[in-house]
Amino acid sequence: MTAIHNLVRYWLIPTVCFFSMQAGAEVVTQAVEYRQGNTVLEGFVAYDTHGPAKRPGVLIVHEWTGLGPYVKGRAERLAHLGYVAFAADIYGKGVRPGNPKDAAATAAIYKNDRGLFRARVHAALEELRRQKGVDPTRIAAIGYCFGGTAVLELARAGANIKGVVSFHGGLDTPTPDDARHIRTQVLVLHGADDPFVPAGQVKAFEDEMRAGNVDWQLVKYSKAVHSFTNPDAGNDNSKGAAYNAEADRRSWEEMKHFFKDIGLE
Repeated sequence: MTAIHNLVRYWLIPTVCFFSMQAGAEVVTQAVEYRQGNTVLEGFVAYDTHGPAKRPGVLIVHEWTGLGPYVKGRAERLAHLGYVAFAADIYGKGVRPGNPKDAAATAAIYKNDRGLFRARVHAALEELRRQKGVDPTRIAAIGYCFGGTAVLELARAGANIKGVVSFHGGLDTPTPDDARHIRTQVLVLHGADDPFVPAGQVKAFEDEMRAGNVDWQLVKYSKAVHSFTNPDAGNDNSKGAAYNAEADRRSWEEMKHFFKDIGLE
């Protein structure tokens, strides 16, 4: 865990974009360079320039293709809701797999080394805490696919945050006993027909949460497979990954209710 503490201050990349909102409000987005150990990472922050001096923060972890437009768009949506949203970079600056084969190989590095995986997520969490305007007592983490696994590992590592939300994420872990370290509430939003996270893995997760005496919820969406929140996944369920507009809408609303329930608002 030494690598977790090997963090240095971040540098803000000077490119800034503004997005129109309601009267007088605007959302700022910036690339943020930071480190975990000797690895340079490049995340992305989005926040509303208006509002209270301190506001809740949300960490977002990307899919297996790395930090890109999809998760950045989710960060902007969260900024519109009044959160400081920080999109993590697990892979490293410039590491953005361009095809499924490379994405699978890159994701496997972290799935096979959960210590490194947790260190990268923890580095992003600490970067979020350093962002201007973040209330460090009101933080949650969400993740998509690979990122869903990431935020669950963050919870299993004992992170002191309000809650974690997994959207169509992998639920497996080589150390299920680590559930006893979970200090946060857990929400899993799952496609009921997801072939990449089969019933056996879901059952093992449920048993893990019960054994760890975790405050957890699992919501399944009918006719939804993997990647159900991402329009880029297409609409062919037979491929195992496909967009489902209704599951996307319902899961986002479920996340918002969860945030309210855990006192993030």
